[in-house]
Amino acid sequence: MSARRPDPALYAGDLFGEFYQAEHDSAPKPFVWRELVRGVATSVIVALAALWLAQQYGFPAILAGLLLGLALQFLSELPSLGPGLDFVSKHFLRAGIVLLGLQVSLVQIVDLGAAAFLGLLAIMAAAFGAGLLGAKLTGQSRYSGILAGGATAICGASAALALYAIVGKDRLDQARFTLTLVGITLASALALATYPAIAAALGLSDVQAGYLVGSSIHDVAQAIGGGYAVSDLAGGHATVIKLARVALLAPIVALVAIWIGQPGEGATDGAASGGARNWTGLAMPWFIIGFLMLVAFGSLVPIPDAVATRGLEVSKFLLLLAVTATALRSRLSLLLEAGWKPLAPVFAATLASFAASLAVTVLVIR
Repeated sequence: MSARRPDPALYAGDLFGEFYQAEHDSAPKPFVWRELVRGVATSVIVALAALWLAQQYGFPAILAGLLLGLALQFLSELPSLGPGLDFVSKHFLRAGIVLLGLQVSLVQIVDLGAAAFLGLLAIMAAAFGAGLLGAKLTGQSRYSGILAGGATAICGASAALALYAIVGKDRLDQARFTLTLVGITLASALALATYPAIAAALGLSDVQAGYLVGSSIHDVAQAIGGGYAVSDLAGGHATVIKLARVALLAPIVALVAIWIGQPGEGATDGAASGGARNWTGLAMPWFIIGFLMLVAFGSLVPIPDAVATRGLEVSKFLLLLAVTATALRSRLSLLLEAGWKPLAPVFAATLASFAASLAVTVLVIR
């Protein structure tokens, strides 16, 4: 008698093929590099196509990668592509997050000043809380709110990917995660198109405009670009503010891990965790430790601008590859079933972030 097959919906969250492997393999197979080649090559080709489209038509590469991956998700039905797509989704993501540490130093945070930094913390808290509230009001789990609020508060898609590594696919299926990524990239693109114009219409100074843009736009490149769209001075301030948010990626991910536990410790999607937390067994993910090490290194040893710039380019491409592979592994039928509700926490967090940023800018920044 054959074993009962799990609910097909579970496979939406089977990003790394664990359900499939548990069902089909009685013993783990040895790791073979050549099994990864086709999936990795497919991810690279789709990501390069996304970059070309982004350059030609002027919209975010992450969004292009998501849309192309979703359009080509039927390719993931080929068994030969699965291992490589899983590898890219998991390992390229972590490497990209580590390299973000080259962009940040503790000196940049200190230079903000106490008032500006405390204001930034208040803005991030407002975004995070709005994400949780938006998820609750629309019947989504708190994990959807954590992803939406955390990504909006920190650095967009890269933060969502880092937080999803903590949340885990057993607590939030991949369909809802993919929709969250789509919402984050759309909201960030909309912010880039409108926030600099709003700052100009309100008559904000260059310093205030840089703070507003840097503290409210999700994506790193778009936040910096939005600042320079106002002026060079505003661009410089937006860069410092945005990188200060990126520097808080590690502590926020660590706090979320303490709150909800590592994947497998908490309850399933939408349920509260039960029992006492095993604090001694809670370890910070290695990629967050790597991120912190690069931040510490950059704080002690000045990193040449050329190295930091190239590191950011490599990091963005690795994250694009991870997002593309994730989209390729998604199931459009489950995305359509999820509907618009997974997007609600993203836009709630986005609106709260902008409102709080504007308030802090007007009341605190001079």
